[in-house]
Amino acid sequence: MTTRQHKVHTQLGQAAVRIFSANDRMNQVLIEHLDPGAWRAKPPGKARTIAAIFTHMHNVRSKWVRLSAPHLKVPRQLNRAHCTPQQARAGLAESAARCAEMLAEALGGGGRRVEKFRRDGWAPPWPVGVEMLCYMLSHEAHHRGQVCMLAHQLGFPLPNKVEYGIWNWEKLWKECGSAGGPGSDS
Repeated sequence: MTTRQHKVHTQLGQAAVRIFSANDRMNQVLIEHLDPGAWRAKPPGKARTIAAIFTHMHNVRSKWVRLSAPHLKVPRQLNRAHCTPQQARAGLAESAARCAEMLAEALGGGGRRVEKFRRDGWAPPWPVGVEMLCYMLSHEAHHRGQVCMLAHQLGFPLPNKVEYGIWNWEKLWKECGSAGGPGSDS
């Protein structure tokens, strides 16, 4: 790898960590501002509860780490039937940290112990790359959309400042410790 390629690879890994951290901050903001009554409110049909959605997100992250980066400490699974918002926030923070480590290794060139992204046992592994990060973010964004929609449908709409706030990447970025905001190296 040339010096330039190494620099680009390192920058990509660092950016992936910052992006995934901002992504997790969005989840944390939603749980922080969610009406407690919405957490276990039963949606119509066979839809998951909001509690089940957030525990699923954490458990899938844990699976990604277990399958793709087994050398990292795999976060403990959360039980959707008994998980509290506080437990979900703590679990999501831990699984986000492990995913960030995995992304840094996969995309940052540090040791390259993460060689493939394994989404699940049924899916073929992918070579590590930007697609890995995109898949992870798409999964999370899909479920965040479900949470926002369910909260509204169940009579517990999130405040506008929260729904708009998850799109304020400059603020989210800074809350995650990246003072320079998107596009900066800090």
